[in-house]
Amino acid sequence: MELGKICVSLAGADAAVICEQARQAIDAVDVIEIRLDSMTEPEVAKCCSMLRKPLLFTNRPTWEGGQFAGSEEGRIAPLLEAVRLRVAYVDLELRAALAGRHRLLEAMEDSPTRMIISWHDFKITPASLELTDILHQMIASGAHIGKIVTTAHNPSDVLRVLALLDQARAAGFCLSCFCMGVSGRISRLATLHLGGYMSYTCLSDAQATAPGQISVARLREMNALLL
Repeated sequence: MELGKICVSLAGADAAVICEQARQAIDAVDVIEIRLDSMTEPEVAKCCSMLRKPLLFTNRPTWEGGQFAGSEEGRIAPLLEAVRLRVAYVDLELRAALAGRHRLLEAMEDSPTRMIISWHDFKITPASLELTDILHQMIASGAHIGKIVTTAHNPSDVLRVLALLDQARAAGFCLSCFCMGVSGRISRLATLHLGGYMSYTCLSDAQATAPGQISVARLREMNALLL
């Protein structure tokens, strides 16, 4: 089984700040996620010109734990620009309005860009039936890759989320899934070895963009012990 990808998630006020951060990890990761919702202005083209690495652009709204508080049209616009610039990935929330999803997927018909459809729960890990329903919605969405992230409070929460990987594999669907929180940290490593498409890291604990996120260096060290 192929090992999942390692992505570093970066947040900063402008492209220069983000690119300086990226240079610290560019040789240690497969993908760089740029959090547009952290930027004063979404400098998509500048990031693309400065970074020679597969890029993932995310413009996370406040209603899904991000910082973007503007209109949905304004939120989708830089993601459409990223598709036109043929970046590797854009992230769109499963809860987002269908109109935005359809616009992005239509733009991707002539682009190599892949859509990651994401769903987060910052409080709990839902029951297995609800998680399976979320996965089925993702498979039916038209997106290329799913991302399901919950908050774990015990080992059972972690096991329920990782069990989704078998379901996704059976459906021929690429899925990133793991848990936030201290109890969920093990899932960020385990998912790479159990068929998860990608795990997300930070440069350092102080620069984490989600609770329980592990640094690039630490995840690579733990990964090496299993290879």
